Amino acid sequence: MLGISPTTLRTWDRRYGLGPSTRHEGKHRRYNEDDVARLKRMVELTESGVAPASAAASVTPAGDPDFWAAASGLDAARMRRVAVSLIARHGVVHTWDAVLMPFLVELGERVSSASCGVEVEHIASGSISDAMRVSGVALGEPAVLLACAPDEQHSLPLDVLAAALAERGHASRNLGARVPAAALVSAATRLEPRVVVVWAHDRVYAEQVPLDQLKGTPVLVAGPGWDAVPLPRGVRRVDTLSSAVETILNRI
Repeated sequence: MLGISPTTLRTWDRRYGLGPSTRHEGKHRRYNEDDVARLKRMVELTESGVAPASAAASVTPAGDPDFWAAASGLDAARMRRVAVSLIARHGVVHTWDAVLMPFLVELGERVSSASCGVEVEHIASGSISDAMRVSGVALGEPAVLLACAPDEQHSLPLDVLAAALAERGHASRNLGARVPAAALVSAATRLEPRVVVVWAHDRVYAEQVPLDQLKGTPVLVAGPGWDAVPLPRGVRRVDTLSSAVETILNRI
């Protein structure tokens, strides 16, 4: 009916979570109408040239009901458990793109429109960071240095990137939020990483990053803060988690 092989169907289930909504151990998989509708849309997108990971992210329901319930109850431990479980089943990139990022975007919109719910946002962000640290551990010398721009407090994207790299077997050193310019240059000099990634969500913060002092090391910048910031030659911007991971892997 779908025009794809059973192998592809199993791969999409294992890699992207596009399997049956209900499962019975040792029995046939039973797909309901909603499951089939998602798979049909997946086929349409991939046949039109959309990458499978991006297509899967667009057809997966935005947000996990268990995660929303835990967030509404300010249950940090449960949010962490749900996030860890999702990562184990679907991987860091897909869990972030299909569930956690849409959740945070919708939550941010609710906070902005209703002027309440900041406490949910803070606890959810902390729980997601904890889940990423639990799920993403890689041994060995770190080849990637991650840092926020000076005065940038939103370090969650770096925790997610670190977990995604660890999932692929690559360790990183994450300096976290509000990294002073001199500290970033010092760390890059001492660690001699293969790649430096700097996150900024606001242009005011991005403009404080001493990109011209990081010569000799490939530098990637990420976040909306870089939208209108002129970049020195050799500095590249990445706009998505998957593109950041692939770009880094091609350089280490």
